[in-house]
Amino acid sequence: MTSGPLSFQIHPSSGVPIYRQIMDQAQALIASGRLKPGDLLPSVRQLAVELEVNMMTVSKAYARLEADGVLERDRGTGMRVREQTITARVADRQRELRELAEHVVTRGLQLGLTDEQILAVVKTLLKDRRA
Repeated sequence: MTSGPLSFQIHPSSGVPIYRQIMDQAQALIASGRLKPGDLLPSVRQLAVELEVNMMTVSKAYARLEADGVLERDRGTGMRVREQTITARVADRQRELRELAEHVVTRGLQLGLTDEQILAVVKTLLKDRRA
């Protein structure tokens, strides 16, 4: 199931809760620069209709992103991408990234990729994000 220009996609059979999929995709859109500080996200109702999910699911995702400081509520207009300020120490940010990277490395090894092939994928993603 897909949503408009921001391309939210959900996979109900993936085992990942739908609200978490929405959160992860919103964060990925922000990280990639497709969503910038100040940009509005689709309304709860609009995204729920487009993804064919319960409005409470979208509301939960947005509320968690707001609690995490990723989004801010703009009364009368909706949820806006918040200007990000990096306050955590480098070691803390690396620890957070390591948790995510463990999944990537594990999956890459399961797919029979070499260390160099896994690193090539990561380097390509970094290059694409900075282009």
